[in-house]
Amino acid sequence: MLLTSTDAGQIALEFLVADWNIPEQYRDWFTILNARLTGESWYIVELGIEGFPDKWVVQVYDTGGCDPCYTFISPISGQEGYTDLKHLPEILAEVLVSERNSR
Repeated sequence: MLLTSTDAGQIALEFLVADWNIPEQYRDWFTILNARLTGESWYIVELGIEGFPDKWVVQVYDTGGCDPCYTFISPISGQEGYTDLKHLPEILAEVLVSERNSR
């Protein structure tokens, strides 16, 4: 395995922000929560937004590619409202609303 867990975390982060078209100025809101090697050829990377319980789980392969079918996990459903998002930049709040609604 040529990738390190740090490499895998950065690859997953770039993949997620590109998938959501997050402008550069908002990328620092995201954090790599965990990156662990699973098997011999891929990492599981958990990403989140600092201070929020939501997270994305992305598979990063030893080739540097990401599985486009990542998983979103949140203890908060769309039915519970979005008052916790009022201090986020609008684009990040929109991403979380969309993800929470799709669960």
